[in-house]
Amino acid sequence: MKKNKAIAIILAVVVLLAGLGFYGVNVLKDTTSKGDQSIILGLDLSGGVSITYQIMTENPTQTDINDTIAKLEERAENYSTEYAVYQVGEDRITVEIPGVFDANAVLEELGSPGALYFITAKNADGKANYSYDSTSDEEVAYKLNYKLEELIENGSVILTGNDVKSAQAGYMPDQYGGNQPIVSLTFTDEAAKIFGEATKEAAKNNDTIAIYYDDHFISVPTVEEAITNGECVISGSREFADAEELATFIRIGAISLKLEELESNVVGAQLGSQALTTSVMAAGIGLLIIMLFMIAVYRLPGVVATIALGIYTFATITFVQLFEITLTLPGIAGIILGIGMAVDANVVTFARIKEEIAAGTSVSMSIKNGYKKAMSAIVDGNVTTFIAAVVLMILGSGTVKGFAYTLMISIIMSMFTALIIAKYLMQAFYAVGFKDKKFYGAAKEIKSIDFLKRRVLWFAISVAIIVAGIGGMAFHGATSGNAFNYGIEFAGGTSTTVDFEKTYTIEDIEKKIIPQVSKVLGGATVQATTVDESTDVVLKTRTLSLEEREALNAMLVKEFGVDEDTISSQSISSTVSGEMRQSAIIAVIVACFFMLVYIRLRFKDLRFATSAILALVHDVFVVLAAYALLRITVGNTLIACVLTVVGYSINNTIVVFDRIRENLTTIKRQTPESWYEVANRSLTQTLTRSMYTSFTTLVMVVLLYIIGVPAIKEFALPLMIGMLAGTYSSLFIATELWYEMKVRIKAKTE
Repeated sequence: MKKNKAIAIILAVVVLLAGLGFYGVNVLKDTTSKGDQSIILGLDLSGGVSITYQIMTENPTQTDINDTIAKLEERAENYSTEYAVYQVGEDRITVEIPGVFDANAVLEELGSPGALYFITAKNADGKANYSYDSTSDEEVAYKLNYKLEELIENGSVILTGNDVKSAQAGYMPDQYGGNQPIVSLTFTDEAAKIFGEATKEAAKNNDTIAIYYDDHFISVPTVEEAITNGECVISGSREFADAEELATFIRIGAISLKLEELESNVVGAQLGSQALTTSVMAAGIGLLIIMLFMIAVYRLPGVVATIALGIYTFATITFVQLFEITLTLPGIAGIILGIGMAVDANVVTFARIKEEIAAGTSVSMSIKNGYKKAMSAIVDGNVTTFIAAVVLMILGSGTVKGFAYTLMISIIMSMFTALIIAKYLMQAFYAVGFKDKKFYGAAKEIKSIDFLKRRVLWFAISVAIIVAGIGGMAFHGATSGNAFNYGIEFAGGTSTTVDFEKTYTIEDIEKKIIPQVSKVLGGATVQATTVDESTDVVLKTRTLSLEEREALNAMLVKEFGVDEDTISSQSISSTVSGEMRQSAIIAVIVACFFMLVYIRLRFKDLRFATSAILALVHDVFVVLAAYALLRITVGNTLIACVLTVVGYSINNTIVVFDRIRENLTTIKRQTPESWYEVANRSLTQTLTRSMYTSFTTLVMVVLLYIIGVPAIKEFALPLMIGMLAGTYSSLFIATELWYEMKVRIKAKTE
C-alpha cells in the first residue's frame, strides 16, 4: 500500500469515527432526555401506553380469553416487538405498547377489537344482505339490511375470522403493467371447502362476498371466479399501507370476544428511571476498560482495535435508531454479545499476527497472513451466531424478536469493523511508518497443556452442576410447587393501584415506597410504574394472599396517609404468554439444528457439530441450574440470557475447532495419539485468546451488575455465570467430547 493511500484511509476512518461518534452521542443524549433523535425504548426502560379493555361478552371461557390475548399480541407487534398483553382479574385485558406516549393515537389505530365475518351478497331467498349507503362516511360505504344475528342464523355468514389461517399484504401485476397492492388470504382446510362452494355460486352472477369487521364493512370484493384452493386475493387497495392495514384487521379478526376500552394511561419505565442511565454508564466504563486493555496487550493493533470498536459501538447505536428498533434490556444483551464478538475477532487476528512475527515472518507478511488465517474462525463464529439470530427473528416473538434484531445488527457491524476497518487501518499504519516489530509484539511459545488428561474430571464437574440444578428444581417443585422462582412476567401476580394524592417522582418511589412495600411482603420483588397526569402509582408484585393485601393496605395508610378506599388490587396473568414461550423454545431448537448443519458442512465432520451443540446445551443447563439454585427471578430476561449464552458459547467453541481443523492438516498419520496431541496443542494455542475474550466480554456484564438497578443485577448475574460456563465448555468440554467421538466413533472414510 502506498503512503498517500494509507494516509487517506486513516483520515477517512477518523472522519467516519468522528461522524458516527457525533451522531451516536446525540442519539444517546436524546434517548436519555426523550429528544427527537432518541432510540425507541421498551416498557422496561422507558414506559409507554397502557390500555385496559373490559370484556363485554358474558361468561367468556378461558380459551376465548387466551385466544383474544394471542390476537392482540399479533396486533401489538405492528407497533413494537416489545409489547405486553395480559389478563387482569377475570374480565379485563391490558395491552402495553412501549415508545408511544399518545394514548389517543394508539387507540385510534389499534381500534376496538371485534369479530370478523364473511357475508354473502344474498340470502337463501335471493334478497340482498347489504347495500350501498350513500349517506355513510365510512371508507367502504355499505350497510347491513338485516341484523348480524339474523345473517348468522340464516347462513349468510359463511366464515368468521377463526377460519382464516393467514392474511398478508403484497403486490400483484395489474392490467397496465404495474403492480397493485393486494391482500392474500389462506383459509383452514374445512373453511376452504365452504369458501369454494360460496365463491362458485357467487361467480355465476358476478356477486360480492363482503368482509364485515366489528360494526362496519372493511371490504366488499367482487367474485370473478370460484376459489377452491383455499387461497384468495383481495384487490382494490389504493396504497400498500391500506393493504397492510386490511391484512392486519383480518388477522386479528378471529377475536370472538367483544371488548370495550375501559381506560388508557401513559405509564413509566418498569425498571425505574435509572435503568437506562446506569446501563449507558456501565457500557461507557466497560468500553474504556476494554480499549485500555487492548492497547496495553496488543500495542499498535490494540489502537486499531480501539478505533474499530468505537466505530462498531456508534454504528450499532445509529442503526438501532435509524431502523426504529425497540431497545430493551434483552436488546442491550444482544449489543453486549456483539461487543464481545467484535473484540474477539480482533483478538483472534492479533494473536495470529503475533504468532507469525514470532515465527520469523516479516511484519508486512505477518499482517497479511494473520488476517488470512483468522478469517475462517471469524466468519464461521459469526455466521453460526447470525444463523441463530435469523431463525430467532423469523420464529420468535416479543423479547426473542427484539433480541434477534439487535444481535443481527451487532454481528454485521462487528464483522465489518474487524475484517474491513481494522484490516485496512492496520495496513495503513504499517505503510505510513509503523514497520518495527516492537509495535506489534511477538507471541511467546507456550508449552502444550494437557487439557484432555483430566477430561473425566471436567465431565464430572459439569454433570455434578447440572444434577445439582435438576435436584434444586425437583426440591423446590416439591416444596413450593415451582421449580423456579418465577417472576410476574412468567407466573402473573397482583397489580395494586394506589392514589397517593401527591405526585411522586420515580426516584422517590424507588427510594421511599418500593423498599417499604418489599419489606411488608417479605422481600418480594416490586415493579412500580407511574401514571402520567395522575397521582396514581401501579405496584406489581407476586400473587398476594388476602392477608398480604390487607397488610400492604395497612402499611400504605399508616406510612403514606393513603385513603384505603383509593387502593384497588387485581390479579394479573403472565405477560410472557404460553405462545411466546413455545415460540422461543422452538426457535432455539431450530437455530441449533441449522447451526449443527452449518458446522457439519464447514468442518466436514459431524463430530465437530455434535460436540459443539452438546457444549452449547451444557451451558444452557448450567444457566438453568443457576436460576434454580440461586433462586434468581425468572422473567423476560431468562430468554435473553439463554439466547446470549447460546451465541457466546458457539462462537467460543468455533474458534477452538477452527484451530483443530488447521492443525489436523499438519500431522502425517491420523491416530488417536496424534488427535490427542492436536487437541491439546489447539486448546493451548487458543487459551490466551479465550481468556482475553472472556475478560473483555465479562467486563461489560460485571459493570452492569455493579452499577445497575436491582432488576438489571438479576439479569447480569446469570449472564455472568453463563459466559463463564461458555468459556469453561470451550476449554474443557467441547474439544474433549470431539476427541472421545473421534476415537470411539470412526468415520466411514477413516
